[in-house]
Amino acid sequence: MFMEQATNVRKEWSSYCDGVIHDKPIFIKRTRDKMWFSNLETMSEILRAYSFTAMKYVEKDGSVTLSLNEIDIVENGATEQLARLSMAKAILEYAEEYYQNYDMYFHTPNRKGHVPYIFKALIMDVPEEIGESITCLDGEN
Repeated sequence: MFMEQATNVRKEWSSYCDGVIHDKPIFIKRTRDKMWFSNLETMSEILRAYSFTAMKYVEKDGSVTLSLNEIDIVENGATEQLARLSMAKAILEYAEEYYQNYDMYFHTPNRKGHVPYIFKALIMDVPEEIGESITCLDGEN
């Protein structure tokens, strides 16, 4: 693998940052630790394969409930648009909490698989954008 030594990266930090931003990601090795350094555009492209999907339920009162498939989050709104926005805010809130407590969440077996969705939400960072990206599938009440 193409590994840059951490000592070299540290010595020429600005140069490596410019390379990552304008050229390509790099792999870094520090003793036994291996890292990947990339810009957010590259990360967004990698995460494009991950999407938010939700089951949509129209309630008796006409409101819409969305149940996210990738993460256990359920939200309700008077309309589908409001339910999407509420879901997006909940996704972003969870993503921020996950990131703040990364060591705990990432090492919890039933939450480890959330990590690509967490980074996708954090990179998107706009609830309206996240809400529009949710694919809703009709559920049965």
